[in-house]
Amino acid sequence: MSLLYPIFVKRLQPFFVDQDARRLDELLEKALVFAFNFRFGGLAIGIPLATIEFAILDMMGRISGKPVGRLIGKIHNTHVPVYQATEWREKPVEESVALIRAAVERSKAKAVKIKVGALMFMTKDLDARGPAGRTEAIIPRIRETFGDDMALYADANGYYEDVSEAIRMGKLLEEYNYSYFEEPVFFDWLEGTKQVADALSIPVAGGEQQHGIHAFRWLLANDGLDIVQPDHYYFGGMIRSLKVARMGEAMGKECIPHLSGGFGFIYMLHLVSAMPNAGPHIEFKGYTDLPIECKTSSLRVEDGKIKVPTGPGIGVDIDPDYVKKHGVVEDI
Repeated sequence: MSLLYPIFVKRLQPFFVDQDARRLDELLEKALVFAFNFRFGGLAIGIPLATIEFAILDMMGRISGKPVGRLIGKIHNTHVPVYQATEWREKPVEESVALIRAAVERSKAKAVKIKVGALMFMTKDLDARGPAGRTEAIIPRIRETFGDDMALYADANGYYEDVSEAIRMGKLLEEYNYSYFEEPVFFDWLEGTKQVADALSIPVAGGEQQHGIHAFRWLLANDGLDIVQPDHYYFGGMIRSLKVARMGEAMGKECIPHLSGGFGFIYMLHLVSAMPNAGPHIEFKGYTDLPIECKTSSLRVEDGKIKVPTGPGIGVDIDPDYVKKHGVVEDI
């Protein structure tokens, strides 16, 4: 968000001033068209729009005395089962396995997602391709580590440029009874995603990078995805993400939203609480470092699940002294 304040302050905030918050669903869509905001696309407009929506929903919930989930839909889930999301693609297999095992032990989650393939980008200090043959080695190694009863998921982050190579890895995941294969090819290659899904029995998941409703519509209409995964930050908020979930429900598909991490898991809990077709486990990346208090939930994984806060708004209060340390950004 530190890179996106100008869009927030100059292109979105003015649109919402003096508007009726009860029209929020309509306003979110109009904000994308206002001043040609859709030209920013993706995270550039999605994250600032989402932060505005979160604040408005929290305000409305506190005024009405209702949790956010009640404002955006009917409550379907009071507790959210989670899987532990992990990284460490660049590490050797045994080091990766040790780090993954430790992360699961800390969170007490009853499912885990690993990274396969490699990343499409590099930094000055990191070659994220990792050791050769790592994917082929870690897929069976993780199953061996956690046993037959553990739900396992795998995410390629769009790495595979060749459909046949993505299918080959998908077949290996099938052999070791993984529960889904996420983003096997680049996110905007819709036809390639469908080709992979058609060739595999393992469910194919995707959508965290999608920023338009029509891409999800195409993938669902053409049976290109088995699981939809909008990110409530990237996609512009919980209301827009819930629309994707409901599209998936209409087509008999599950929704397992992508989670960006940090404080985002609080909003994720409320989104999933109103989701009729939530998957068996929802993404979890760890707890927030913000000083917060929640009177209706420990916000901790207990028996593999996190209880959704039931207080008004998001049901969570940030330490006022912490808030006072930060100033209001009025112009940039």
